[in-house]
Amino acid sequence: MTAAAIDVRPAAGPDPAPASAPVLLQVDDLKVHFPRPRQGWFKSPEVVRAVDGVSFAVRRGTTLAVVGESGSGKTTTALAVTRLAPISAGRVRLGDTDLVALEGEALRQARRRMQFVFQDPYSSLNPRQRSGDAVRSPLDRMAVGSAAEREERVAELFRQVGLRPEQRHLFPHQFSGGQRQRINIARALATQPELVVCDEPVSALDVAIRAQILNLLVALQRSLGLSYLFISHDMAVVEHLCDDVAVMYLGQIVERAPRRAFFARPLHPYSVALMSAVPTVHGGRARAARRIRLAGDPPSPIHPPPGCRFAPRCPVALPACSQAEPPLRELAPGHAVRCHRVETVAGEPRSPLAWNPA
Repeated sequence: MTAAAIDVRPAAGPDPAPASAPVLLQVDDLKVHFPRPRQGWFKSPEVVRAVDGVSFAVRRGTTLAVVGESGSGKTTTALAVTRLAPISAGRVRLGDTDLVALEGEALRQARRRMQFVFQDPYSSLNPRQRSGDAVRSPLDRMAVGSAAEREERVAELFRQVGLRPEQRHLFPHQFSGGQRQRINIARALATQPELVVCDEPVSALDVAIRAQILNLLVALQRSLGLSYLFISHDMAVVEHLCDDVAVMYLGQIVERAPRRAFFARPLHPYSVALMSAVPTVHGGRARAARRIRLAGDPPSPIHPPPGCRFAPRCPVALPACSQAEPPLRELAPGHAVRCHRVETVAGEPRSPLAWNPA
């Protein structure tokens, strides 16, 4: 997919929300560790460090993209933020509410403020449940309004996502993939949430349909003031949809920056490698020849390497990179990077890995 295929943001004009917008979601030092069964009588128990000290913020009315290759911890982070995965340590605040401290009914009520749009529009809908019942289900569970008001709300939601209200009587198999994802979006909006977590919501759709769904998400954000936590591995989608970018590798954030700053000058070698892999129509062969190819696979999250976790695959790593873990340093306003080798030259941060996208 090319960036030109998904033009969902005007070429000029301000972002939907200013940088001074208040913070809706604040995540501090989030950890999600999964203990594994003991492999033998004399072996120590092992722990999978799926998310290992992640911190970020989502401002009201904006979109934060969390990107990285498969296994980096993106989806686990999103599940933990919404309390759908166990949190080992850290703090998650939605407005003034400490989500980590909530249990039982208090947590159930807090879920009205945060909803999830899952990746697969086919498996995330019950094939035996009519689409309108699926959208109304959150309203029924939360006892929102009367039965007549819920039906009216479902019809309104169908119109908001570009479906006809009478289609709520149909079953999921009677819709296309893009229409099913519209139903999932309508279901997520049923309780009027403040935060919507989108876990690769267009990766299972055709390119043309992806553009329609992304345009819908942008329109809904602007009309309803939604905040998105957007999980993706598609950098073209991220560039045209999101306000801020966080790059994850092996359970940690290695770079965090505003969208324009990140795409103009990625700093971490892993970020540069991701950007070099973005396909393009113009100069495709020449660009592919200059692509930065990483050697090997990511290390095990059970036994992460010492020092920088990216060092075993980094083309510019030094011996010192494997000795001390780099901190996440802010080298420019809002632009932080976890790399020993990123330096500031004449007041500008410079990546140690050169790449010419032209």
